[in-house]
Amino acid sequence: MDVPEPWDIQQAQSIQDTDNLRCGLQSGCSDAAASGNAYSEVPIHEQRQLTDVEYVLNHLLFFGQCYDPRGSPPNGLQLTLSEFSQPQVATTAETVEVEADGTVQIESSAAVEESEPYSDTLVMKTVGYWQLRANPGVWNLSIDKNSRGPEIFDLMEGAFKGGIPRVSGVAKDNLKRLIMGDFVSRSEMLMVKRKAGMAKESLFAKSKDISTKDDDKDEDVVHVFSLATGHLYERFLKIMMLSVTKRTSSKVKFWLFENFLSPTFKASARAMAEKIGCEVEFRTYKWPEWLRGQTEKQRIIWGYKILFLDVLFPMNVKKIIYVDADQVVRGDLKELWDMDLQGAPYGYTPMCSSRETTLGYQFWNTGFWKSHLQGKPYHISALYVVDLEQFRKGLVGDKLRSIYQQLSADPNSLANLDQDLPNYAQHQVPIFSLPQEWLWCESWCSDETKADSKTIDLCNNPLHKEPKVSMAKRIISGELFEESWVELDAEVDVYEKQYLETMAS
Repeated sequence: MDVPEPWDIQQAQSIQDTDNLRCGLQSGCSDAAASGNAYSEVPIHEQRQLTDVEYVLNHLLFFGQCYDPRGSPPNGLQLTLSEFSQPQVATTAETVEVEADGTVQIESSAAVEESEPYSDTLVMKTVGYWQLRANPGVWNLSIDKNSRGPEIFDLMEGAFKGGIPRVSGVAKDNLKRLIMGDFVSRSEMLMVKRKAGMAKESLFAKSKDISTKDDDKDEDVVHVFSLATGHLYERFLKIMMLSVTKRTSSKVKFWLFENFLSPTFKASARAMAEKIGCEVEFRTYKWPEWLRGQTEKQRIIWGYKILFLDVLFPMNVKKIIYVDADQVVRGDLKELWDMDLQGAPYGYTPMCSSRETTLGYQFWNTGFWKSHLQGKPYHISALYVVDLEQFRKGLVGDKLRSIYQQLSADPNSLANLDQDLPNYAQHQVPIFSLPQEWLWCESWCSDETKADSKTIDLCNNPLHKEPKVSMAKRIISGELFEESWVELDAEVDVYEKQYLETMAS
């Protein structure tokens, strides 16, 4: 949907799969036909062919730019947004003034009462961009107290005048009061200044220097990221979640990108998570207008899979494992979670080269890729682990977005955006190559190596096309698996029926 930049729009209700709207000569194209309730006695041409999809405005976004007095963005500076809490002081007096340009000035005689952050983010290098989820109301924006930011920077009062940043003093209580009072797109300008003696201090501390109250309880939680679109891949996603939870020796929390998920999936996935003993949280991010967009849905999804890893998750999430929706996990993801990436920000599995029948299709061993990689392996993007602390510290998100912006100017580049981008960037952003057994794909890996595999990916075969469900039933079966794909699918179906029964009662 083409909506204003500050609008976070999500699908709220739909009977049909909006990725695959079906029409039949006998039943027509309506919701009634899709649900089996078409009026068979009424001729098709006399029926009203209605398909209803309901969308909701889920959040409104604050976004803008952040600079220091030199005009440089403090990239990596972590920001938090908290709901404004009225201090419980009898003598509190507030004055609200609306300026000629529509900005709102609030002066209060009472100290600000702290509240838990509603959303958080970090400042990007490009135009000092930042984005925070909110809703109508009054909000406090501040530098994240659990980062090194408050030690190094003060939030300042000021603005750009004649293209030059001007600061007038430290902001009261070191925060900026923001008002979400309408639906109009309006960029917010933040000014910060380094404190005395902090000119060369880094925003990124060693992991032991700063800890939060959530660190201890999160040590034994494996965080898994995935995304999907369409009812078929939502079915695969639930099966992946079930296999991960069954095989992983610690607690699992799934972070699912919600922009393309159906409302039915989101509700039923939460219900299934309670049954199988994992957690689910849905995340969203709005593609910034300054970053070159994509028009094909699949390429938009690929972009979200790689371009915003530094800002997509809460700042206290230190590591994430991405698993494709159509994978089934045989190994313990805790092993991958604990793996030493040797200083690299992320780890990917190299593409297999053990299936002889597809050797001629290995594009990475010829032409441009062979020349560009200079002996480095080409990695598959169906599974990867990201050290988010190292990723943010190395400003990897900024580097990937910069390279993407350059390469995407040519519409023929980045054919597999989510996979080509990190592989192309290897000379600037190193990849730790995971052991080969962490991803087995029939298209590229030999049958002899399947027994050692820890995850099975249903990647497309260049020799022939095969429906995904048929492939899953054939490949994920036999003595190598504690449960076949058919058995996992049946278990998911049981949870689905239980959820539907609960909703109907």
